[in-house]
Amino acid sequence: MRAGHKGTGPGAITPDGCAVELYSRLPAGAEPDIVASAVPAGARVLELGSGVGRLTHPLRERGFTVTAVDESAEMLERVRGARTICGPIEDLDLGETFDVVLLASFLVHTADAEVRRGLLRTCARHVAKDGCVLIQREGEDYHTRVPRERTDPGGFTVRIASSEPIGEGVNEVRAEYEFPDAVWTQTFRARPMTREEFEAALAEAGLRVDRYLTDDRIWVRAVPAA
Repeated sequence: MRAGHKGTGPGAITPDGCAVELYSRLPAGAEPDIVASAVPAGARVLELGSGVGRLTHPLRERGFTVTAVDESAEMLERVRGARTICGPIEDLDLGETFDVVLLASFLVHTADAEVRRGLLRTCARHVAKDGCVLIQREGEDYHTRVPRERTDPGGFTVRIASSEPIGEGVNEVRAEYEFPDAVWTQTFRARPMTREEFEAALAEAGLRVDRYLTDDRIWVRAVPAA
């Protein structure tokens, strides 16, 4: 298990505390529509951190060609209809470029700043000159509006139980997922970033914000800076 990360509940747990069965149950929500509205129809998509295919599958249904990358073989076993690559995102170098590079699931907030640099360099390395990178950020009150919970229309409850500073700009977060037949928890570490810090991190990787796709600025469309 990765330092500071752990998970509980039925089924396989990945090194970053994600439960494979849990993520197989979570709906995609509005995210595929947000992605589809920001990119050309039929685009070739490199999805970094695809997990079980929560976004992969609805993007495929919308006519996109998806290459799904994840470091968990157990997660990738659930992906259907897409090319899959198992390995660390920050080390990826496929020698090809894509119309769209997708970095969702708040991965840009990884606690390790050097890993974050690697993630963004991977995005920049694989995006076509006229392509774009779509990034999902944490909400600006993600770490301050705690505890909080919401009940999904699917009948389960998601709760952010705590977010505690542990030093050097990193918080330890505990999330809980309650279904009628099972409960999962995930504890992980995240690095909050202001909008200015986020945009500076993009610039360091040779990217810039093209526009924020949602009013809360959680979803961002970035493009090569040059």
